[in-house]
Amino acid sequence: MSTPMPNIPHLSHLPAAPVSQRVGERLRVAGARFHANDNIADYLEAGELEAIEQEVACKAQALLRALVIDVEHDHNTRETARRLAKMFVREVFAGRYQSAPAVTEFPNAERLNELMVVGPLRVRSACSHHLCPIMGRVWIGVLPNAGSNLIGLSKYARLVDWVMSRPQIQEEAVSQIANLLEQRLQPDGIAVVMEADHYCMHWRGVKDDEARMTNSVMRGAFLGDPSLRKEFLSLLPRHGA
Repeated sequence: MSTPMPNIPHLSHLPAAPVSQRVGERLRVAGARFHANDNIADYLEAGELEAIEQEVACKAQALLRALVIDVEHDHNTRETARRLAKMFVREVFAGRYQSAPAVTEFPNAERLNELMVVGPLRVRSACSHHLCPIMGRVWIGVLPNAGSNLIGLSKYARLVDWVMSRPQIQEEAVSQIANLLEQRLQPDGIAVVMEADHYCMHWRGVKDDEARMTNSVMRGAFLGDPSLRKEFLSLLPRHGA
């Protein structure tokens, strides 16, 4: 006598896994890192960003309810979950989900190899620990290679914004900016200095609204040549100016 088969639903009848789970599994299979400050644009398929935004809105609604907020009757928070999802996915964390901005390069026709300083460029991000704003400025020093290409001034701002539009830790952000510019420009040297206010200190915790953090990354000639490093730093305004 044969044993009856268990009643197992057909796979097509099972609910689809959440889009975040599908994308996460795709990243794990590829061996790709997906930390908060990583870009995952290459692993998103058509329509998935919209689905991620919708999933975030649902989870944000659950968060508001867990905070004992009557989202059904409170006119101020009725659409807050949807606004949060759009803000995180399309704006403040867009650097995680969008490909790198197009950057037009042009030849270094005059074979320039003198120090260039770009900045201050305004930076806006959020700390990975509390998702509180990080607001500050960044300066970039470039020692071009006579044979490498150059990029326009606005392109520095676009690339910096792409890196900063993710949950960040300032110490890692300056390294990511330096890495990206090294890859794009192939210069003889690159230097990045960032000064920022962290609202995880201003708004909560110690509530110190005067503290700022300044850090730097020096690569290539800036690391090996003290006089070049001194020249770059001397061209920056005084701390806090």
